[in-house]
Amino acid sequence: MSKQKTERLLSLVVCLLSSRRYLTAGQIRAAVPGYPESFDAFKRMFERDKDELRELGIPLETGTNAGAEEEVGYRISRQAYELPEIMFEPDEAAVLGLAAKVWQRAELGGAAAGGLLKLRAAGIEAEETARPGIEPRLTTEDASFGPLWRAVRDRRPVTFGYRAAGREVAQQRSVEPWGVVNRNGTWYVVGFDVERGEQRVFRLSRIEGQVSFAGPAGSVVVPPGTDVRKAVRDWGAAPLSSRPAELKVRPGTGYGLRRRAEADVPGGAGQGWDLVRTSFSDAGWYADQIASFGADVVVLEPVDLREAVIRKLKGVLA
Repeated sequence: MSKQKTERLLSLVVCLLSSRRYLTAGQIRAAVPGYPESFDAFKRMFERDKDELRELGIPLETGTNAGAEEEVGYRISRQAYELPEIMFEPDEAAVLGLAAKVWQRAELGGAAAGGLLKLRAAGIEAEETARPGIEPRLTTEDASFGPLWRAVRDRRPVTFGYRAAGREVAQQRSVEPWGVVNRNGTWYVVGFDVERGEQRVFRLSRIEGQVSFAGPAGSVVVPPGTDVRKAVRDWGAAPLSSRPAELKVRPGTGYGLRRRAEADVPGGAGQGWDLVRTSFSDAGWYADQIASFGADVVVLEPVDLREAVIRKLKGVLA
């Protein structure tokens, strides 16, 4: 929907809500900005707008005012349109405030902030959650999170490139997404893999390239009883085999990597570089960690981990 149409429909709703009388088409044309000068063009556009409002569930009434011989008019009954007052207990408001704080820096940050604003506008105070003694955060650094979250919300199938553990090349996947889940700080999408004909779990950090919508909204059906959180827990229950890695790290840096090191040899990787031997289980996750140190850490072995870090750094530059 265009911005101009959205503004016109919003103005029309406000106009019809504000009037206690039925407003004729001529009165609406004069009061609502955005309609064309030609009366015939106005009538066609107004008919489309009425249908649109009714499709959105807005109770548009038609009638005439008592005691007056006027043409048919329109209005929106406040009683039929407005939601009843929603009451929150203090603990419920606290949970909502805490949830908004968790999402403060994530994809849903705008929606969370808007939700808190509506609570405060209604006189419900959720400020006490701003200082609960903890600082929870859910980050969504994976570029695929946004489109996947929208695909789950709108029930739309998607396609994306996915590099599974142990593979050097990403494979194209067609998926009907059922849910996006965070477990232990890592994001996953659960859904139906069309080519393989079964439920699959995909780690967002292993998705490469763009996530594309592959069908209309509403075309994905989530099977009754689906528990996407359990699917992620079960998928992550099998331990991944550990693999060795060699890194060269500038002196005085990379402490987060050194803490897990099996060996840390000062100057072992040449002048100005320490040699750090460590191990990892997931190349995508570990590449994210290494890339966060920028030019202070270089992967020597294995090759697939080195290439994963290079891809991450090139993505940042792009």
